[in-house]
Amino acid sequence: MKQSFEAVFVEQCAPTLAGVKPSNLFRFQSSDSDTVKNAVSERDQGMRTYGLSVCLLKQCCKTGSFLIYTYRMEWIDRILSEPDNLDFLKRSGYTVSNGFTGILRQFAERFYLERQFPHEIGLFLGYPLCDVVGFIENKGQNFTCRGYWKSYGDPDIAQKCYERYRKCTSIYKRLFEKGTPISRLIVAA
Repeated sequence: MKQSFEAVFVEQCAPTLAGVKPSNLFRFQSSDSDTVKNAVSERDQGMRTYGLSVCLLKQCCKTGSFLIYTYRMEWIDRILSEPDNLDFLKRSGYTVSNGFTGILRQFAERFYLERQFPHEIGLFLGYPLCDVVGFIENKGQNFTCRGYWKSYGDPDIAQKCYERYRKCTSIYKRLFEKGTPISRLIVAA
């Protein structure tokens, strides 16, 4: 049975809706691109007052899948503005002088130009820089633990974070299935 856009949205973005994670990225499969584009636009408009944004990063014409990015604007802006993160983005080929909006635009463009996910995606998802760099340097191997991402730092800290995200997702799915509207699941910024 195919899940509705809203059900997938809640399942994939619960930690961001709850304010425990700065962003989420998920794939949604559909042959009706207009419906998905409208759903993304409506969700974005409805969430802006809460400090969240939803955007379509990529549409794959071959598979009919969409990559949708949901983020807490101020939180992601703070992460991307940290000096070490800015330096990493510069070394990764980003022009950072246009600020958050420019960086996000370049990030979206990279999805269209590359066949793989850009490795810096971890920063845009709120993962620690040491884990993003560790993943690149180790080519995805030699991690200390894995869950929502591959961690190259303290496994206990990462495991606690993974568990917090899992618990949040479980609670939000249950609430949504019982009829709680998405607007009531959002914790304001």
